[in-house]
Formats: sequence, structure tokens, C-alpha cells
Amino acid sequence: MTRVRIKDILKTTPTNQTITVKGWVRTFRNNSFIALNDGSTNNNLQIVVDFTNTPEEILKRITTGAAISATGTLIASQGKGQTVEVKATSVEIIGDSDAEKYPLQPKKHSLEFLREIAHLRFRTNTFGAVFRVRNSLAFAVHKFFNEKGFLYIHTPIISASDAEGAGETFHVTNFDLNNIPKDEAGKVDHKQDFFGKSVNLTVSGQLEGELAAMAFSDIYTFGPTFRAENSNTTRHLAEFWMIEPEMAFYELKDNMDLAEEMLQYIIKHALENNLEDIEFLSQRLEEEEKQKPQNERSELSLLDKLKFCIDNNFERVTYTQAIEILRESNHNKKKKFTYLVDKWGVDLQSEHERYLVEKHFKKPVILTDYPKEIKSFYMRQNDDGKTVAAMDILFPGIGEIVGGSQREERLDKLETRMKEMGIPVEELSWYLDTRRFGTCPHAGFGLGFERLVLFITGMTNIRDVIPFPRTPKNCEF
Repeated sequence: MTRVRIKDILKTTPTNQTITVKGWVRTFRNNSFIALNDGSTNNNLQIVVDFTNTPEEILKRITTGAAISATGTLIASQGKGQTVEVKATSVEIIGDSDAEKYPLQPKKHSLEFLREIAHLRFRTNTFGAVFRVRNSLAFAVHKFFNEKGFLYIHTPIISASDAEGAGETFHVTNFDLNNIPKDEAGKVDHKQDFFGKSVNLTVSGQLEGELAAMAFSDIYTFGPTFRAENSNTTRHLAEFWMIEPEMAFYELKDNMDLAEEMLQYIIKHALENNLEDIEFLSQRLEEEEKQKPQNERSELSLLDKLKFCIDNNFERVTYTQAIEILRESNHNKKKKFTYLVDKWGVDLQSEHERYLVEKHFKKPVILTDYPKEIKSFYMRQNDDGKTVAAMDILFPGIGEIVGGSQREERLDKLETRMKEMGIPVEELSWYLDTRRFGTCPHAGFGLGFERLVLFITGMTNIRDVIPFPRTPKNCEF
């Protein structure tokens, strides 16, 4: 008989139909009641076992973590907490689990403990909810761009360029590390390496994405990116996924409009398709918040925060206006910021971004026109000679969630800026060709997918929203 998912069974009206269900045992009470879960939902299905007619050796093997198959009649449940249950006519053990050794006992486990057994944490309610939401968000990203007529481009994971120019890259080589060839100057001889040059894992698909946008007009990438940044924080990963659309014939305003529309679309999709999981995560967050001092608690529940982002148009403010607001704020004057805002040109910190969103405007904010000194070489220079046509989108509780810009389409301006910043013009000749042959205004942005998952699930550590986190000194599995 074909297996039916528990999620579907729980929506079914019982008419004494015979069904087969398979999953993992969460608990087994009184030799009669199995709480079974198959990962399709956080809700368990109760299987009622007739222990008088079930062999004792089978009953002994129905332990927490065991995989079983149960066939029986779907009936209305008399017990609390479920509307239907299965009255089993047969139970088969598919895979045993030693109850004494199984790390996930039926009790509450800390997130720190679960990170240590990340290969099993999928089986918990919290991570079941997180990864079902993550799956839904990834689908929504593709759905949004597909509906817009965008082309999905796979940009390279192994790259010879550092799009951000920060040098925080992982090098790729097939050299024997105990016998690395050197040139006459005593430096690594990359000409003898697999690719004949120095290459690294990509930090961004943007530059290659721009090449495609100059042919297809509207493209997006969605793939893994890597940063060798030695940051052991709750917001940084060495391997993460990036969504990077690039659009020809777009200016800064068009870029902002698209990013706002995309974020609201994805959040709505999650609320419409994963409400049960989000409600569970919202409740979990509420319990967590109760442990914090009053002044550190969030003013909005998770559900309120998500609705806040889809019910409000995003406020658009220039960097210059934002600096003035922050400098004149009581928060700044009373020295409540860790980093005081004293002059134009400073890089805004997460605390400043959150102040603008949560305290001042009370809506998501798009900051534009940043000082060129704190932004990347490829951003279009404004006529004032001081700022670039950049934009960051700020969300409550998290600060920056999207970073983007209109790209510099003028060859002379771009080359001059690259030389000022020490970016090798010759090595990026292929990139500059898009400015030599049929250049046009174009724009794009980057969205760290894990940051989005973090925001929508209400989790507080980025390591808990990616299945297998890669961080300094940590590469399990």
C-alpha cells in the first residue's frame, strides 16, 4: 500500500479507510500510543497499537528514533491534541534505534547542543520548521523571478576574480601542499597549477551576472558563495547562498522597486504556505524573549514583524539625511549608541540601521547615495563627486538585508575608480568589455539568503538556518 504523508492524513476526514504511514517514533506510551512523525509537518500522528495482539519483540523495538511502517484504519480521535488517529492492524520495524544511545531524547534540547549533532537536528520540531520554511523561500525566489521573465544563470563557483576586492577568498588548487612549485622569485608558481593561474571560490556571482544581463536584459543568480572572513559571530558564515539579480536598462529607482517587491512577495509566500511553521517559530521566539531583560526584548512578535514588512511601503532616505537624523537623535546625544555618529562619511553599524527602522521611521528603510569611499568600485558615481548610486534595505531586528547599486556603465569613470582602489584593470578586461561594446545603464543587488531565512524564522544564529554551517575551525560532515 502506498505511504501517505502525515501532513495529508491530518487534513483527511476519517471514513474508516485503510492507510499506511511511515516515519520515525517520537514517543511510545503505555505500550499502546505511538507519536509518529515523517517530517512533512511538526504535528505527530497518533498510532494506536493493540498490544495484546502485537508480538512482544515488536513492542520492544518501538523506541524513540526508530523508523516504522504502520497500516491500519483512520478513525476520529477521542484523545486531546489530535482530530484523527490510526488504529493499527500491523506495525513493521524498518530501522531500529537504541533508545539509550539515541541523542534526541523526548525533552527540550538547547540549540548549542543541537549544533553539535547537526546531522540529527533535522528531526526536531524547531529545525523541521526552519528547513521547511527555507525550502519554501527558495521556491518563492525562483517563482518571483520566473514570473517576471528573468533568466536564471549559473555563475561559476570557481572564479579568477574577487568581485568585492576584499581579498577574503578561499584559494583553489590541486598542488601537493607538501611540495608546492615555486618560481625563480620564490613565489608560488600558479602557472603549474590546474587552471594555470591563481583561482578562488567565488565571493559573488555579480560580475559574471552583469555579462549575462548585457545580453538577456534581466537575469538572476542563486548559488553558494564563500568568504574567508575570520568572523565567529551569529551573523557570519564562510559558505552561504546569495541571490543576485542584474538588470540592463535599470537605474537606482528601478532597482529599489524590484528589491522591495521581491522581499514582500517572498514574505507573503511564506505566510501563505508555511503559517503553521511560522506560528510555531513565533511561539518559540516568545519563550526565548521571556528569558531576556525587558529592555532587550523585541517590541514586535515574529508574525507582527513579517506583517510590518508587507503592510508598509519602504521609506527611502539618503545616507546624508540618515546621518543627520542619527546625529540629532536623543539616542546619539545621550551616548546610547556603542558607535557614536559624529560626522558624515562613517560606515553605519547595525545599531544605527535598526534605530532608523524601529525607532525613527517605524517601517523598512532603503538608504541610498552612500559616500563612495565606503562602497565598491563598480557602483555608479553621482554627479556630486562624493557619493555613489548605492542602496541598502534595512529591516527590523536585523539591519541590512539587501545591498545593491546602479552599476558604473561609463568606461572612463570605471577605469579611473578601479585604478584609485588598486583593482587590476587588465585582469578584468573581460568585465570592461561590457562598457566598450554597447554599454547601458544597469543595476543589481545582492541578498544573502541565510539572512532572509534568519529574519523570517526568527532564529537568532545564522548557523541554525543552513543545514551544515561552515565557520572558522568548523567543517563537519
